[in-house]
Amino acid sequence: MSLFKQLLIAICLFLVVAFSGSFMVGLESSREQYVNQLRSHAQDAATALGLSLTPHIDDPAMIELMVSSIFDSGYFERIRVIDLDSGKVLVERTGVPDALGAQVPQWFVDLIDLHSEGGDAIVSRGWQQAARVEVQSHPLFALARLWQSALGSLGWLLVCGLVSAGLGAFLLRRQLRPLDYMVEQSHAIARREFLSLPELPRTPELRRVVQAMNQMVEKLKALFQEQAERSERLRDEAYKDNLTGLANRRYFEAQLQARLSADDQSSSGQLMLLRVHDLAGLNQRLGGQRTDQLLLAVAELLRQFSAGRGAGQLVARSRGGDFALMLPGLVAEEAEQLAVQLEAGLANLVATGAADSLPVAHMGLAHFSPGDDMADLLRLADEALAKAESQGDRAWATLAGGAVPNVGEERHAWHQLLDQALRQRQFQLYFQPVVDSHQRDQVLHYKVLSRLRDERGENIPAGRFLPWLQRFGWAARLDLLMLELVLEQMGGHGQSLALNLSGALLREPQALEKAFELLRRYPQLGPRLVLELEEDQLPEQAMLEQLTRRLRELGFALSLQHFGGRFSMIGNLARLGLAYLKVDGSYIRAIDQEGDKRLFIEAMQRAAHSIDLPLIAERVETEGEWQVLRDMGFRGVQGQLFGAPAPWR
Repeated sequence: MSLFKQLLIAICLFLVVAFSGSFMVGLESSREQYVNQLRSHAQDAATALGLSLTPHIDDPAMIELMVSSIFDSGYFERIRVIDLDSGKVLVERTGVPDALGAQVPQWFVDLIDLHSEGGDAIVSRGWQQAARVEVQSHPLFALARLWQSALGSLGWLLVCGLVSAGLGAFLLRRQLRPLDYMVEQSHAIARREFLSLPELPRTPELRRVVQAMNQMVEKLKALFQEQAERSERLRDEAYKDNLTGLANRRYFEAQLQARLSADDQSSSGQLMLLRVHDLAGLNQRLGGQRTDQLLLAVAELLRQFSAGRGAGQLVARSRGGDFALMLPGLVAEEAEQLAVQLEAGLANLVATGAADSLPVAHMGLAHFSPGDDMADLLRLADEALAKAESQGDRAWATLAGGAVPNVGEERHAWHQLLDQALRQRQFQLYFQPVVDSHQRDQVLHYKVLSRLRDERGENIPAGRFLPWLQRFGWAARLDLLMLELVLEQMGGHGQSLALNLSGALLREPQALEKAFELLRRYPQLGPRLVLELEEDQLPEQAMLEQLTRRLRELGFALSLQHFGGRFSMIGNLARLGLAYLKVDGSYIRAIDQEGDKRLFIEAMQRAAHSIDLPLIAERVETEGEWQVLRDMGFRGVQGQLFGAPAPWR
């Protein structure tokens, strides 16, 4: 029972006890008073009747008349006249006033236990005592008065009780409001949120408790922030270029290798290498500071032109004046347009004081597809860069290492194929298990993947058609279709699933409302379905909090996948109540062999553990990686080592 109810009941019990005690004290006092009044009433009636009968003691008719007159005019139980000489009853009247008795319940009469009182008087004949008058008063008059008093007291108690209960409830709710907020603070901590009560209560006891709770929350928040900042520093030291703030060569190669791995979500794209000419000569002519400014300008230019080129794009500085761009989802024509734009931008970055006015850099382009060898791809890009440096008409060149799939270049064919597949629901559901890191045979949930069946009956992995869906603006259509298929499929089993949603769905209000409408139809599936967002497609914080709140109201949970590149944002994610975080596979690869990578992941695990946020590792491919992650305390693992994507069985 809540403290509010206990205090309210205590107030009501106090009122009942106070009324009962007051009533009993008043009852005893009134009872003694009424006993005296009944005795006095009987004695007065007997005396008056005795005096009235003295002249008529020898007239039986007059005696009976006068006795009846007295009896009928008051509340008497019995009146009788007794001859003293013979002891014979001359006149007697007895009875109970029925009308009065009907007003008082019998249980109240038994409770009060008020008895009748009597009085007597002597009737004289001259100087001789002739008769005795006995009068017995009936207590119903006193009982009626006590009953009316009890009803009045009860009514007053009810009025006071209702007023006290209402006023007490208002005051208690106001005084106990900090306790409700403290409960919300506790629940918020469980959801990885840190709330503090800004206005302290005036009650000293509650004030101390709230202050202690606020201090604890601030301490937890500071500890978590410290862990997050430490993890971010370790990540920057391991994967970021000190001068430009871009990714370094190590991080770039890890991401490129992850992109080239045979994964359903991996897509083809373009790799660009950019080299600033004669960096050593620029240092001599311009000085180190102005050369660094030139490199910063080139880095900013690459950021600007690569922004908005699709999910997964990455800009890195490999060494010296060499930069690299990974552009998943871009076809050759789009990459060449980007190269032309960069060439025009680089033409404005001529070193001040240089002897020539040539562009400060050249670019080499190479196409990549999932399954390509990274060393061969980098060698091909280097050859394209060398070709660009040897030609004089333009600052870029492109080479293709093999036959680029025709279907990837034929916009019309992809448009027709995808439109038909969306309308006819030709996408197939594939499932990859996510298992407990400590119990390999225990499946936490299944990751839902999509494949497209073409006209030849072959299943096309998502990495090949997702860039075209984004290019046509149909990513939200696929999300709605996949959500509908998954909700229908979950009705046939009791397993938990995880489904990825694209950022395009969040940017289209109508499509997002359709998704919520689908979820409203299946509230019973909420505990078994987790919706995932990619780290690089997250909306602004306000929209993300609103999305999480609406999903929570429907009973569904939200999580992030491919996490790690923007670890600094974990402070904002802490209060969203996410189900888990899936760490990007590029940070997991060879973690058992690279100590500094393990150091960063351990710091991430500690920061997430401090807010009770489970971590799941993606693309775990070796026993050594699994062993390290299990020792770190990861909640789950996912990868080819534990099961390849397959249709539901």
